[in-house]
Amino acid sequence: MNPLTRALAARLGEFSRLVEVGIGARPGLAGALVNAGATVTATDVRSCAVPDDIAFVRDDVTDPVLDIYADADAIYARNLPPELHRQAHDLAREVDAAFLFTTLGGEFPTVPTTTETLPGGTLFRAIEHGQADRRRAERNQGDDRRRTDDREPRRGERA
Repeated sequence: MNPLTRALAARLGEFSRLVEVGIGARPGLAGALVNAGATVTATDVRSCAVPDDIAFVRDDVTDPVLDIYADADAIYARNLPPELHRQAHDLAREVDAAFLFTTLGGEFPTVPTTTETLPGGTLFRAIEHGQADRRRAERNQGDDRRRTDDREPRRGERA
């Protein structure tokens, strides 16, 4: 695995359900994420051969089938051409997923992003948080409620 793929797998590893837009003939990153325990659905406008543990759906991000992306914690793309940045960004926002991508090299993103320099490339984070963060916050809020409910009453407070 090349250094960029390894670094992307580490960054995307925080998500449990991902959709890769435009997998093409590069299933290495999706495979690394699956090997780390994530569920990955790969999409492309053309049929692509992917390993059995990666779900593949033919779809076009410019006219997406929302059900494919609805449960994703993150949508990501490698070498995403500028003409698809806005469509992929809007799709991620619509399904409440994080959106991260790399470009073809010297191109700049056409949507607002934060950047992270990785070995061999740059990761652009257009939407940092999505469903995964909300679910994590809800779980933590439930933990906080249990802690306050289980605490000893303070002086003057009813049990």
